[in-house]
Amino acid sequence: MSGDGHDASRAAAARDGARDAMLSAIRSALGTPSDVPEPPRRYRAAGRVPAGSSELVDLFCERLAEYEATVRRVATPEELEHAIATGCGGERVLRAPGVDSRAEADSPDVEAADLDTVGAALTGCALAIAATGTIVLDGGPAAGRRALTLVPDHHVCVVRAEQVVADVPDAIEALGDAARAGRPITFVSGPSATADIELERVKGVHGPRRLDVIVAG
Repeated sequence: MSGDGHDASRAAAARDGARDAMLSAIRSALGTPSDVPEPPRRYRAAGRVPAGSSELVDLFCERLAEYEATVRRVATPEELEHAIATGCGGERVLRAPGVDSRAEADSPDVEAADLDTVGAALTGCALAIAATGTIVLDGGPAAGRRALTLVPDHHVCVVRAEQVVADVPDAIEALGDAARAGRPITFVSGPSATADIELERVKGVHGPRRLDVIVAG
């Protein structure tokens, strides 16, 4: 074997020895498996708090307002229609197909360029999460397609009180059918916002600049 070959062999042996020494030191520091404590597994479970309670709805509205969304609460269908008209402010409105309103219905035939000219998108939701102030859209008839809630600059969302669940585990459990069907699931906490390198907050970069949520019931 040439000198270069011997040098390469010695270098490889040195690397292997250094690696073995490092791994041995790590194993020694970690101790034996019996020395490693079992991590606590007291996970939050779904179903501990019934959906739609007045406490949950109050918490949802409070958390949502912290995200600078506009929150309105109504009790009757007449108040709901008035709140929708007020929230949309005379803009051209497209609604998700499953929303009961006099507004024009959206359809897949409406292209993104046309959606960009719409003043407001009107949808329902799959559910809402009180603990995080989040509305969840699942691509169903009430929530509408993703483009409807991403392209227009203003999103008006109707949330029924009974749709407000306590926490994320409740939401995950309730969204099982939508996930198995392969529908897009979007968690929305306030208007779309991001910050640049100087931490200047900018709205409307990845979705609607304005979010109005009407809580019915």
